[in-house]
Amino acid sequence: MSKRCAIVIRAFNEERHLGRLLEGISHQTTQDVQIILVDSGSTDRTVDIAREYQATIVHIDPQDFTFGRSLNLGIAAAETELVLIASAHVYPVYPDWIEEMLKPFDDPAVALVYGKQRGVEGSHFSEQQIFKHWYGERSNPTQEHPFCNNANSAIRKSLWQKNQFSESLPGLEDLAWAKWALENQFRIAYVAHAEIKHVHQESWQGIKKRYLREGMAFKSIYPHEQFTFLEFISTFLKNVLSDFSAATQQKAFLTEWRNIVRFRWQQFHGTYLGYKRSGPLTWQLKQSFYYPNQNNRSSDGFYRQVEPIHYSNKSDKIDS
Repeated sequence: MSKRCAIVIRAFNEERHLGRLLEGISHQTTQDVQIILVDSGSTDRTVDIAREYQATIVHIDPQDFTFGRSLNLGIAAAETELVLIASAHVYPVYPDWIEEMLKPFDDPAVALVYGKQRGVEGSHFSEQQIFKHWYGERSNPTQEHPFCNNANSAIRKSLWQKNQFSESLPGLEDLAWAKWALENQFRIAYVAHAEIKHVHQESWQGIKKRYLREGMAFKSIYPHEQFTFLEFISTFLKNVLSDFSAATQQKAFLTEWRNIVRFRWQQFHGTYLGYKRSGPLTWQLKQSFYYPNQNNRSSDGFYRQVEPIHYSNKSDKIDS
């Protein structure tokens, strides 16, 4: 294993975004990387773009796709012990993204690392608030719960060989794997400096389907937990009010209030339906995923003494 790490990217018709991610990788301080694209039947230029960056191409038939199966195929092709995982529609903000993601693995007890995510200009206001809530400005080298996200994460292949990602879950294969790691006395680390931009361009119905799918996955991972109708209404109202407050502070209330209500309704209605279709979340996890955390607000003064990557206009058309 000569390279320092591999980067597994899952993709389907991502020609608009993939170029920016790959350009960002080319600007990294860590260059000894193997790029692996797991493509599930793209009909656009996704595969051609990946080949321009000397990526290893792994194909999966669309009818065989699950998030876990595509990752397992990609990691199986990795020639390294450390494997980064990135969605095709993200891109790194700083040139030390890979370097920061790999640092926690100096501790042999660390099994999984995940990094900060932020939206782009045009992202839903409420999704921006979710990113700020889930991915704070302070790193945590010894996280006590299994929350993580495979849009921006890294694992040890040797541990994956002992426990591959679930291929039956409709989502949250990352949470299930992290739960296994903690149960086996390994550690999970969050790195705030390993920041990426995450481009979500879903319809309202797409947002609902995403959270329905994740609700179903939660129920499968934690079969004794419930997300009752009362919790649905309560978390919806609490998050709407929290977003209203943030929008008011940012002088965006009049332009954003309708979208806030609509986004949060799709989020929690989808979650509620997902729980009904398929089980349990601890109270700690419910707080981590669903409840506004007033003490974890993003600091307006947060600043890194690292120059961000300056992307070329040709990589894609998404505003940073």
